[in-house]
Amino acid sequence: MPIYKVKRIYDPIDKHDGFRILVDRLWPRGFKKDDTRLDFWFKEVAPSPTLRKWFDHEDEKWEVFKKRYLEELRENKKKVDEFVDLLRSYKIVTLLYAAHNKEHNHVEVLKIYLETEN
Repeated sequence: MPIYKVKRIYDPIDKHDGFRILVDRLWPRGFKKDDTRLDFWFKEVAPSPTLRKWFDHEDEKWEVFKKRYLEELRENKKKVDEFVDLLRSYKIVTLLYAAHNKEHNHVEVLKIYLETEN
């Protein structure tokens, strides 16, 4: 199992990032695809557009968002398994996201899911 790190795509690239994978449905503002040093973009495991829009990064919705996103991940088992298979051969995987909030974002939930349910 890889070691999972979480990082904003806007943060500086580090030689210890390992495999860099963006897990947002939308491409980050202000970035050209050639400037990101991404290894992969896997938007299919990001929250659904409906859930993402509902949450809108409002801290008071965090616990409900977390629960609903975990449910989406469990219901989307085929894509999540594909995601896990992709990451299996790497020692370090950096899960990248674009949200401003470094504590309450979907990648923190995804990391918990990957570490506990796979």
